[in-house]
Amino acid sequence: MSVLIMAGQLILGLSILVILHEFGHFLAARAFGIKVEKFYLFFDAWGVSLFKFNYKGVEYGIGWLPLGGYVKIAGMIDESMDTDQLAGPPQPWEFRSKPAWQRLIVMLGGIIVNIIVGIFIFWVLTIRYGETYTPNSEIKNGIVPGVIGQKMGLKAGDKIYAVNGKPVERFEDLISSKVLLDKTVLNVQRGNQTLDIKVPPTILNDLSDLGIEEFISRLPRVKFAIDTVALKCGAQSAGLKKGDSILAVNNKAITYFDEMQAQLRQNKNKQVQLTIKRDNILDTVNAHIDKNGVLGFKPKALLPKDTTINYGFFGSLPVGATKAWSMFTDNAKGIAKIFTGQVKARKAISSPIGIAVMFGSHVDWIRFWSLVGFLSMVLALTNLLPIPGLDGGHTVFLIIEMIKGKPLSDKFLERAQIVGFVLLISLMVFAFGNDIVKQVMKK
Repeated sequence: MSVLIMAGQLILGLSILVILHEFGHFLAARAFGIKVEKFYLFFDAWGVSLFKFNYKGVEYGIGWLPLGGYVKIAGMIDESMDTDQLAGPPQPWEFRSKPAWQRLIVMLGGIIVNIIVGIFIFWVLTIRYGETYTPNSEIKNGIVPGVIGQKMGLKAGDKIYAVNGKPVERFEDLISSKVLLDKTVLNVQRGNQTLDIKVPPTILNDLSDLGIEEFISRLPRVKFAIDTVALKCGAQSAGLKKGDSILAVNNKAITYFDEMQAQLRQNKNKQVQLTIKRDNILDTVNAHIDKNGVLGFKPKALLPKDTTINYGFFGSLPVGATKAWSMFTDNAKGIAKIFTGQVKARKAISSPIGIAVMFGSHVDWIRFWSLVGFLSMVLALTNLLPIPGLDGGHTVFLIIEMIKGKPLSDKFLERAQIVGFVLLISLMVFAFGNDIVKQVMKK
C-alpha cells in the first residue's frame, strides 16, 4: 500500500507540473497565431495513446510512455521528429514562419509557467501557514552532530552562533543551502572557546549516502524523560515507566538524549545497568538492548519553543517568491558542483524513483505541495539547460539565429534533436539505475 501511495503522489505531482509546463508553450503559441496540433500528457510513442479527443483542431490525449509530455507545434522540429510538413513552403500559421523573438517566447513559455507555479505554491503555503522556526538563541544546550559533522570537527554541545560571520537567527538555517552549497565557515562557541570550522565543498556526496541527520541533527541537544514504553522490549522487561529519568548507563552519567543514544549504540545486543530516577527516588535496573541498539521507549524531550510569523495576503508574496527562487538558484549551484567535480553525478541525480521516495508513504498535503513547488522550480531549471531537445536547447539555437540574422538549417536541427534525444535517454537510464542501486543497497 505504501508503494501505491508514493507512486500515486508522484504521478499526480508530476502530471500537474507537466500539464502546466506544456500549457505555457500552448498559450504562447496560440497568442502568436501558431497552430498547435497535439497536447499530450506522457508520450504517445508509435502513435499509441491511452486516451485522446479532438477539440477545435487540437488532439488532446494521454500517452502510454510516462516520460513527460509535449505539445506538437506546426512547423517545428521537435521530439516527434515529424519533418514531413517542413517539405512544403512555410505557412503563416507555422512556427517557422514567425519572427525569432516570438519563437523564443514560445520556447520559454513552459519555463516561465513553472516559475510562476512554484512562486504561487509557496505564496499560498505562506499565506496559510506562515513561517515556523526555532530561534537559534533558544538552543541552550547546543547541537548534536552526526558522523559527517563530527568528521568536520563539530562536537555535541557546540553552539553555532554565526555562519561566515553573520549571526544565525534560525536553528533550521544550519542545515539549509546557505550552509551546504556555499563556501561556508561555521563560527562555533565551545565552552569558553570560539572556533571556525569549514564545511567541505564535497559535503553533498556524504549527505547523499548518510542523510542530513548525520551532519547536524534537526533535534538540538535536549534533556529527556521516558514518555511511552513499547511492548515486548528491553524497556518493558526492565520495568521502566512513563516519567522515569535515565541518569546513567553502566555507571556512565547521562544528561542528554544524544548521550543516551550513543550508549545504546555502543551496547547493541547487550545487558546494561540503568540508573533511573522515579518520583525523586534513585534505583538501578537491568535492561537488554536489542541488536539495533534500541531499548524500546519514546522520549519526552524538553524542546525549545518555536516562533511563528504570519505575513498576510500580500506580505506572503515576497516570502514565497524568495523561497521558490532560492530553490532555483540552489539547484543551479548543485549542477555547477557536478560539472566542477565537487559532487559526483551518481550522488546528485535522481529519477522518478527517488522523487517518489521524497513524497513518502503517507499523504501529507503540506509536504506534497511543498515538493510540487520545489519540483516546479527544478523542472524550470532543467528545461533551461542548453541540451538539444529541451527548451534550453531550442532557446540557444534561436539566440544564434538572432545573432546571425538567419536560421540554422533544418538538417542541423534534426541532427541536434537526435543527439539531444540520445543524451536525455542516457541520462534517464543512468538516473533510474542509480536510484535502483540506492534502494537495493539500503535493504
